Amino acid sequence: MTIVLQSSNFLNSSISCRSGLIRANINIPNNQTYKISLPRRQKRARVAQEQELISVFSTSGSSIEKQISPSRRSDPLVIEKLYAIKEAIADRVEMHRNIGEQRSHWNSMLLTSINGITLAAATMVGIAASSSDDSVLGIKMSSTLMYLAATGILVAMNQIQPSQLAEEQRNAARLFQALYNQIETTLSIGHPLSIEVKEAMDRVLSLDKAYPLPLLGVMLEKFPSSVEPAVWWPQQRRRQPKRGNDNWNGWNGKLEEEMKEIMGVLGRKDQEEYISLGKKALKLNKFLAMSGPLLTGLAAIGSAFADHSPHGSWAAMLGIVGGALASVVNTVEHGGQVGMVFEMYRSNAGFFQYMQESIESNLTETEMERRENGEVFELKLALKLGRSLSDLRNLAAASLSKGEEINEFGSKLF
Repeated sequence: MTIVLQSSNFLNSSISCRSGLIRANINIPNNQTYKISLPRRQKRARVAQEQELISVFSTSGSSIEKQISPSRRSDPLVIEKLYAIKEAIADRVEMHRNIGEQRSHWNSMLLTSINGITLAAATMVGIAASSSDDSVLGIKMSSTLMYLAATGILVAMNQIQPSQLAEEQRNAARLFQALYNQIETTLSIGHPLSIEVKEAMDRVLSLDKAYPLPLLGVMLEKFPSSVEPAVWWPQQRRRQPKRGNDNWNGWNGKLEEEMKEIMGVLGRKDQEEYISLGKKALKLNKFLAMSGPLLTGLAAIGSAFADHSPHGSWAAMLGIVGGALASVVNTVEHGGQVGMVFEMYRSNAGFFQYMQESIESNLTETEMERRENGEVFELKLALKLGRSLSDLRNLAAASLSKGEEINEFGSKLF
């Protein structure tokens, strides 16, 4: 808009009278134009429209928040309980690691001590058999006492199996660490539920029962009558329903069929293989555990009757050879950690049983919202078995076509 201002009243007149003449000067100012910018109507309309949209979104956002927040709001008490469980699990991880290292040292130190005592006693028997002076009796008594001491220590060592105890504590530390990481993930995602506190408590107590710390009263049986997979998890519970955009929660008929085939392969091939290996390791461990003390006991008897007589020479030979064989047996059993191998096989069989139960618990659940997401579950299963997703599907297809004649194992990790 332009306004033109004209100043016609600015009229300056000057009249002078000189010698009868009249002069008049009239000054008329030039027209001046000023441009003034004023807000446009379009800008005003745009501002009004933006304010209206902001008010609409703020109103709808507050209403959505009111609808969602009651069910998604984190309970401070639940979070506090999960942090308390997390601290207890961290303490257990440290305890099991320390005790596992301690019992591993037991195995090496006891093996070295027993073999040293046994070989020293065998050497003394040889000296006693070749000597004829009055010191023979003292040497014979010393070697006999050393053999008896080695026999007693070896019986106790075979009963507790330090290498197997160390493996139990290593497994417990690993599983507690996995539970610690799972709780940490739950807290980082947010919105934990009270049922997750219950599940975490059950898993902690199940691990405490599966891998006890004390030796007396609750120690796991080292020579069971039958080999059973290790069980460190509680009974599978029904999951809380999770509403999502996908009504099938990532599941379909093809995925269910693949999971059934993989479950069959894990049960027929992997778990049975490790149970069979566990039985062989248990038989070997029983034989070695009985042979060691028996040989040291026979060596103690031979050392007691060793002398220059014909019968005494045979007794001396029994004392020397028995001690040497006992050292070999002890080295194979505890140096080779046969008890640890048996516990490893038992734990691996338990892992495959746990995988089968996880698959079965999802497949038997009729409500899709209560299942774990199918795509996430398939990814976890593939990672635990050391396979890619395509490799896992190929395994299911091979099992479906060949059935029980399939030669491939489910796991590629162990």
